[in-house]
Amino acid sequence: MHRFFVEPTQIKNNNISIYGEDVKHISKVLRLKNNDKIIICNGQGTDYECIIKNINKEEIVTEIISSRSSSGEPKVKITLFQGVTKSDKMNIVIQKCVEMGIYKIVPVITDRTIVKIENEKKEKSKLLRWQKISEAAAKQSQRGIIPNITEIITFSEAIKEAKKIDFKVIAYEKEKINHLKDIFKKFEGRDIAIFIGPEGGFTEEEISLAKENNIIPITLGKRILRTETAGLFLLSIMMYEIGEV
Repeated sequence: MHRFFVEPTQIKNNNISIYGEDVKHISKVLRLKNNDKIIICNGQGTDYECIIKNINKEEIVTEIISSRSSSGEPKVKITLFQGVTKSDKMNIVIQKCVEMGIYKIVPVITDRTIVKIENEKKEKSKLLRWQKISEAAAKQSQRGIIPNITEIITFSEAIKEAKKIDFKVIAYEKEKINHLKDIFKKFEGRDIAIFIGPEGGFTEEEISLAKENNIIPITLGKRILRTETAGLFLLSIMMYEIGEV
């Protein structure tokens, strides 16, 4: 059954209204008609099975048949602090991490970030594109939320942002002692932060700052992973360890 997201304000009494690009997609691309069934999610973890009651150019009105909690959300919220990469790599990171259950992605500018954000207009354009990728991946993978792609922040700002998160790790190729399997045994809580560097990784100064703020450097093994691979690799392991696989 086709799946769509709406804002909670679009849900009124026993009806849900759909606006925007989804109207054209439903009527022109999918060619759905009155009395066809769809799944609508409020983006906050609730799914509604609905029947289409009316279709026009600007709005589709549906009637709620039943509701249930979304089954596609992990019990642990994992936030990825991702060093900003070249656009094609960033697109892959966002798409695949959303499919795998990430809660939020925070793009981070680090000392070795290659990509330069020249002005506010270009940043907004990137964020809009990244959020659309997140929404498409959330629909495809039956998520109960659309993971938020936040504004781009600096590494020091990311450190401050992560202070409220229970368990924090940073992937570092020079780390030889700390393995995720060992330190994950100490995990208690519902929030995890993963720090992944851009092409070139983190500097020693950034790792020192992370340590000072209780972010644990970990090794990802004997092989050096690309930035677009490292987050997915770490997220996969964590999903397995918390029983999501």
